[in-house]
Amino acid sequence: MPDKKKGYEFYREVLGSPKYVVAPMVDASELAWRQLSRRYNADLCYTPMFHAAVFVRDAKYRKESLQTCPEDRPLIVQFCANDPKIFLEAARLTVQMIDCDAIDLNLGCPQIIAKRGHFGSYLQDEWDLIHSIISLASKELNIPITAKCRVFPELEKTIKYAQMLESAGAELITVHGRTREQKGPLTGLANWSYIKAVKESVKVPVFANGNIQCRDDADRCIKETGVDGVMSAEGNLTNPALFAGKDPPVWEMALEYLDLVDTYPCPNSYVRGHLFKMLHHCLQIEENFDLREMIAKTSEMSQFREAVVKLKERYIDYYLGTKEYSNEEEAARLNIKLPPWICQPYVRQSPEEYKAKMAKIREEQAKTGADKTLPPAAPAVKRLNENGEEEVVLSKRKQKKMERNPHKAFSKFPGRRTTRNIPNIDGENSLQVLFHHTEIGKNFFSTRATKDWNNLPVNVKSTDKISVFKKLLDKYIETLI
Repeated sequence: MPDKKKGYEFYREVLGSPKYVVAPMVDASELAWRQLSRRYNADLCYTPMFHAAVFVRDAKYRKESLQTCPEDRPLIVQFCANDPKIFLEAARLTVQMIDCDAIDLNLGCPQIIAKRGHFGSYLQDEWDLIHSIISLASKELNIPITAKCRVFPELEKTIKYAQMLESAGAELITVHGRTREQKGPLTGLANWSYIKAVKESVKVPVFANGNIQCRDDADRCIKETGVDGVMSAEGNLTNPALFAGKDPPVWEMALEYLDLVDTYPCPNSYVRGHLFKMLHHCLQIEENFDLREMIAKTSEMSQFREAVVKLKERYIDYYLGTKEYSNEEEAARLNIKLPPWICQPYVRQSPEEYKAKMAKIREEQAKTGADKTLPPAAPAVKRLNENGEEEVVLSKRKQKKMERNPHKAFSKFPGRRTTRNIPNIDGENSLQVLFHHTEIGKNFFSTRATKDWNNLPVNVKSTDKISVFKKLLDKYIETLI
C-alpha cells in the first residue's frame, strides 16, 4: 500500500489541485448530481453527509450511501460523528467498499438535527473531542482525513480552532465563513476576511465556502482570500453549470440531470428537491403552479420529465427571442436579474430586512389583536432577542406562515396541534388502517409529504413505528394550517 499523501502533496498529487468544489449536501450531492457538476467544471465533489453511527450498524444504509462509479473521482466522503472509534470504523468500512480520496469530518452543520444529535457545528466547543476524532483516524488509516468547519464570532478563536484541526491531522480544511448562528433567514453574508486569516495561519490547503453564486464570485474569492479552492452548495444547486461560467436555461440542466438519474438511480425525493431548486423562480409564477403541483405530488420519473418539458414549451420562444418577455414587476418580486427561465441564484433577504419584516408583522398583529395565543400545553422555546430580552420563538415553519398570513394567529406553544382525533391503533394493525380514518392521512400517504416517510414501509405492524407516523402526521398537519 502506498504511503499516505499529506497536505499539499495530497492536494496536488491525489486531488489534482482542485479549484472548484461541490459541497457535501444531504440528499443532494448524490452520484447523479456529482456527475452533472463534473460535466460543468467541478474539479472535486463531496458525497452527502452520512451519519457515522448509522453507517457502522446498518449494512443497507452503507450500500445505499456509497454509490459511485469509476468516473466519480476525485471524491471525498463526509461523515458526521461524535465518537472517535465510530468515526474510525465508518471510515474503515468506506475504504473497504469503494475507492475514494479522503474522509471528511463534518463540523459545520448548524441545523437543529445536528444539535439534537450532538454533531456538526455543535461540536465546535469541544476541541479535545474533535482532536481525538481526527487524530485517531489519521493515525490508524492510510487515507487522508479532512475537516469542514464554521467560524467563531471571534477571529482569534477561529484561527486557533483551525490550527487545532491541523495539529490533529486534518490534511485539508474547508472554512465556511459564517457562524453557527447564521442560518435560515439570518444567514447573511459569509466573512471572507476570516477565511483569509485562517489560510494565512495554517500550512495545509484551505477551501473557502460561502457567497459563491457564480464563477466570478469563485475567482474573486480565491484572489481576495488566497485559498486553494472554493466550495459551493446553494449556488451549485440552482445552477450546476456555475463553475463553467454558464447560465443555461433551467430545462437544459433539469433534463440532463434526469438523464443521469436514469443511469445512476436515486430516491425520488432527491430528484424532486433538485427540480425545485433549479426551477425555483419559474415555479413561483402563478401560470406554472400546475407544474409545481405535478412535481410535488408525482413519484414517477416520466412525470418529472413531463413537467420540465412543459415548462420548456412555455418559455422556449422567449429564450430564442421569437417572443418578447417583459415583466419587471415579476422580476422585482422574485428578486432576479435574469429571466426566470435562466439558471441563477436564489437571493435571500438580508437578516436586517427579515427582522424588520417580522417586526412589522408583529406590530400589525398587536393592532388587530391577532397575537392572542392559547395557554401553553408544553414548555415554550425561548431565546434572547437583539435587545437582550427573553421572548417566545416561533418555529421556522410558523414564521414563514406568518409572513404569508400576517393577520392570522399562530400559537407559539408546542403541543396544540395533535392527532387526538385519530384512533389508537394496536400493534396488530398496519398504518393503512390509520390512513382510512382521515382525508389528511390519505393525502399524506399519496404525497409522502415528509422525507421521513420514505424510511417507513407501507405496511407497518409495530406500535413504535405507529408512534413515529403520528409524529410525522403532526408535522404534515402543521403544513395545512
